Amino acid sequence: MHRRRLEDRYGRVATDLRVSLTDRCNLRCSYCMPAEGLDWLPDDSVLTDDEVVRLVRVGVELLGVEEVRFTGGEPLVRRGLVDIVRRTHALGVETSLTTNALGLARTATALAEAGLDRVNVSLDSIRPESFAAITRRDRLPDVLAGLAAARDAGLGPVKVNAVLMRGINDDQAPELLRWAIGEGYELRFIEQMPLDAQHGWSRDGMVTADEIFTALESEFVLKPADEPRGSAPAELFLVDGGPATVGVIASVTRPFCGDCDRVRLTADGQIRNCLFAREESDLRAALRGGASDEEIADRWVTAMAGKRAGHGIDDPTFLQPDRPMSAIGG
Repeated sequence: MHRRRLEDRYGRVATDLRVSLTDRCNLRCSYCMPAEGLDWLPDDSVLTDDEVVRLVRVGVELLGVEEVRFTGGEPLVRRGLVDIVRRTHALGVETSLTTNALGLARTATALAEAGLDRVNVSLDSIRPESFAAITRRDRLPDVLAGLAAARDAGLGPVKVNAVLMRGINDDQAPELLRWAIGEGYELRFIEQMPLDAQHGWSRDGMVTADEIFTALESEFVLKPADEPRGSAPAELFLVDGGPATVGVIASVTRPFCGDCDRVRLTADGQIRNCLFAREESDLRAALRGGASDEEIADRWVTAMAGKRAGHGIDDPTFLQPDRPMSAIGG
């Protein structure tokens, strides 16, 4: 039984651990990285499979972590993914994966057999030309095949995360929702966040939650879902009376920092207590320096104590994190 909790000075307790397994990705989404990609982390700085599992185990057994989500970059490009999932599942926690679904058609069954509970797939358009414009890759059929494989393997509910961008796919919200309902996927729209490597994000250019609602309500009747939101980032709405739902994650215009229960571990072993944190705490050095599990847990507790009240995007002094989303892990 764990003896401590990952509690910050505002009384929030982190039980949801997001683990980035790589900063590499096989797409080049315009809101994440430039067309030529980024300078990837050197291989020897990235945690090994054993190091990842050890840190997850410390989180679960000593610090009360209850849910682990593997992210990237693109976690499916990590060779040891299935084994990492199997060993994490054996710790008795819920495991999930955020992915672009490239390659998921080949791995969904193995991941399900290893104990993965569910997947979240990033997909911003079901139009081939829009998908190619956003991701700079003509791979939409592969993504759709990966989604279907995840559904067939029982990795549900399969959630689809979509970002709307002005002038590119902001006219496609109703179309995406109709498609998701028809396929049995749960759609979540996410406001574009200032996490692109190019630092090109602007509030004026962002499609807001209010705009998303207006677009959806041109074709659907939305009613707030009865189920309590808790610490979930998405506001859920029944579509045309249900049972289908749609979620909107308004990270920028309707922040939910007060209910946050997440903590992040980067691919190179840094703890981030907020997606938008400007500072990190190094667990890799402790790990490789011979620290005990208890010493690592102490460092982790200290890292969480300094978490800020909110992400501060509304503050005029807000500075975008130096690391882009691909290096932080969602």
